[in-house]
Amino acid sequence: MADFGFNEHHQNEMINYMRFARSKRVLRLKTIDSCFEELKDSRLVDETFTVDEVRDMLDGLQVVVRGEVETELINTAHTNVLLLRQLFTQAEKFYLRLTSDISELENRELLEQVAEFEKTDFKTSDKSNQESNKPKLAPLNEGGVSELLNKEIARLQEENDKMKARLRTLETQAMSALDEKSKAERALKEIQKVQGEQKLLARSQEISCLEDTVAALKEDYEKSLNANAASQKDLQESLVSAKHELLRVQEQLSLAEKELDKKFQQTAAYRNMKEILTKKNEQIKELRKSLQRYEPDE
Repeated sequence: MADFGFNEHHQNEMINYMRFARSKRVLRLKTIDSCFEELKDSRLVDETFTVDEVRDMLDGLQVVVRGEVETELINTAHTNVLLLRQLFTQAEKFYLRLTSDISELENRELLEQVAEFEKTDFKTSDKSNQESNKPKLAPLNEGGVSELLNKEIARLQEENDKMKARLRTLETQAMSALDEKSKAERALKEIQKVQGEQKLLARSQEISCLEDTVAALKEDYEKSLNANAASQKDLQESLVSAKHELLRVQEQLSLAEKELDKKFQQTAAYRNMKEILTKKNEQIKELRKSLQRYEPDE
C-alpha cells in the first residue's frame, strides 16, 4: 500500500474522493464516446466525402468534445474548491489554520504514487471499507473535540495569565514612573526656587554694588566740583592781585617816565638839543618859504 502519511480514517476519505473523481471521469469519457458514435451514425452514411464535408464534421466534433472537456475541467476545479471548503470549515471550528503548497500539485513523484495507489490499493479497499458511501467528511469524535477544546482553553488561559502578569508589571512600572515624575517635579521646583532666590540675591548684590559705585562717583564728582570751585576762586583772586600789581607797576613806570623826562629836560644836553632842534625847525620854515616864492614863477 502506498504510504501518504495518513491514518486509516483519512486514507479512507481519500479513497472516497478518488472514487468520486473516477466516476465523474468515466461519465465524461462515456459522453465523449457518445459524441463520436453520434457522428458515425448521423454523418458517416455515405461511402465518399469531400474535403469540405470532412472538415465540417471534424470542426463540429471538435466543438462538442472541447465543450465536454472544458465543462469537466471547470467542474473538477469547482469540486476541489468545495472539498477545500469543507476542510477549512472544520479546521476553523477548532481555531486551526491550514496551509497548502501549490507547487506540490505538479510533483511528478507524488503524482506517480497516487496513480500507483489508484491501481492497487484503491481496488482492494473497495471491499473492506464500510464507510466509503458517506458523502461528507466524518467529524472528529467527541474525545478529540474535547481534547482540542481543552488544549485551546488551556492555551488561552495561559496567555490570559501572561497578559495579567504583564499588566501588573506595566502597572507597577507606571506607578514607579509616576513616583519618579512626582519626585522630579518636586526637585525641579526646589531647584527653581533656589535658583530664583540666588538670582534675587545676586541681583540685590549687583544693585548694591551699582549704588555704591554711583555714590562713589557722585562723591568724586562733588569733590572735583569743590576742587574746581576752589581753584577757580584762587585763580580769580590771583588774577585780581596780578591786575592790581600790573596797574601799580604801570603807574610806577609812568611816574618813572615822567620823572625821567623831567630830569632829562633839566640836563644841558637836552637844552642844547632843544635849541638845535628849534634852529633846525626855523631853517626848515625859511626854506619852505623860499620854495613857496619860487614855485609860482616856474
